[in-house]
Formats: sequence, C-alpha cells, structure tokens
Amino acid sequence: MPEGHTIHRLAADHRAYFLPGPVAVSSPQGKFSDAAALLDGTALSGAEAHGKHLFLGFGPAGWVHVHLGLFGKYTFGTPPVPPPADTVRLRLAGPRAYADLRGPTTCALITDAEKDAVHQRLGPDPLRAEDAAGDGAERAWRRISRSRTSIAALLMDQKVIAGVGNVYRAEVLFRHGIDPYRAGRDLTRAQWQALWADLVVLMREGVRTNRIDTVRPEHAPEAMGRPPRVDDHGGEVYVYRRANRPCHLCGGEIRTAGLAARNLFWCPGCQTR
Repeated sequence: MPEGHTIHRLAADHRAYFLPGPVAVSSPQGKFSDAAALLDGTALSGAEAHGKHLFLGFGPAGWVHVHLGLFGKYTFGTPPVPPPADTVRLRLAGPRAYADLRGPTTCALITDAEKDAVHQRLGPDPLRAEDAAGDGAERAWRRISRSRTSIAALLMDQKVIAGVGNVYRAEVLFRHGIDPYRAGRDLTRAQWQALWADLVVLMREGVRTNRIDTVRPEHAPEAMGRPPRVDDHGGEVYVYRRANRPCHLCGGEIRTAGLAARNLFWCPGCQTR
C-alpha cells in the first residue's frame, strides 16, 4: 500500500498538471460514470492529501475522495491522450496532461461535510503543514502515552498518526533504537518528539524524491563500501525487507514477524527495550 509521501506527491502532481482550467472527467470502467458526468468540463479547484487519502476539489460540486488501498495505481501522461483502457476507474484530461486511476479501494464524489468527517477520524499527518508546525506531535502523543499497545502497531494506526506505513514504521524505529514491541506508554516524551521530527524530515524527502531513503549518509553504500540495495521499491533502508540479512550497523541478523497485519522488520541488537 502506498505510504503518505506518495499521496502528497499525487496531490502536488494534480495541482501542477491541472490547475488552473477545466478538465475532462470520465470513467471508462463505468463505476464512477454518474459522478464523472457531473464533473466533466468543470475546473479542478484544488488537491490535497491527509495520510493515505487524496482529495480532488471541484468547487461547489464537491470532492473526489481517493484511497488507493493495496491495488490502486495512478498513471500520468502528456497529450496526445491515448484511448483509455476499460480498467480505468477515473480519467482526468487537460491541455497539458492526463491522469488515469485504476483499482482504488475508494473513488467517490463527496461533500464538504463528508470530507471533514474523513479528516476527523484520521490522526495528525507529518506532511500536513498544520500538523507538522502545530500540535500534531502533541495530539499523537496524548494517545500513544496512554496506550499499552506496541509502538509499532500504534505507528500503523491511521487514527493515531496518518500516512505512516510499513516502511517508515520499521525504519524510523530502527533509526532511534526503539524496540518495536515497546508499549506506547513506555516511550518518553523526548523519544516521541524525536520520532515525530524524524518522520517529518524523512517523509518530506520522500515527497521530493518520490522514493523512501532512510539511511544516514555515513551508512550509505559508498561510505560503507557495500553494494547498493537492489529492490523493486528502491531506496536505501536499514531493516525493511532485509530479514535474515546482517544489520548494516551491528552485523546481527535482521528479524521479521507479523504485527498489525503487516510484516515487521527490526534488529534486536540495535533496537532494545
């Protein structure tokens, strides 16, 4: 499932490609055809993200709410616009670009009130300016500091903190030497503030580069004389998808286990309770 930096990147791409000006809206697959007919020829008024949720604004007509889920995918291209495949749920086309959406968990036209309801059920997002610079860290801390649930599970709970997925969860805990099974209430406020600040930096860099890199410069392949990572997901990481391989720092074996319905990765030698 795409993590929050991908969704914020998608919002920025929509703003860059389709603002200002009207867009052609269609649903070749047919599952969004009624809403597409209402929006066709209207202007995209904005695009924003909160966690893993994308919102495309169409003024008084409302918002297209998109959640990619496990299988959703966006494709962008430039004119001439090719005939759409019948798997495309939503197509936006403007003078400079087109965007095709396939396989999302959610693609629905919603009202302002319905959009507000989505925001209300989500936790603070390190990539939303009002959360990063405001009280986002404190709001998350109020829930984490009272919880017996493991910090690894809490980081994946979108009601606690929005946008963090499996990669950022594993990597930020490693970077701060925190055992993923430590209960939220056993973290100190200073530890949580350091985790939050690191997520803000790492995820902003993810938006900029459109990939996840979490390895500090002194641990990069060039600095350590090791081969670069070879993985379809790209990016240099410490523990994610490195089960049974040696830790870059201590040489111990990276472990994996199921937690919060996803595979967790950590180094027992570097991440202590």
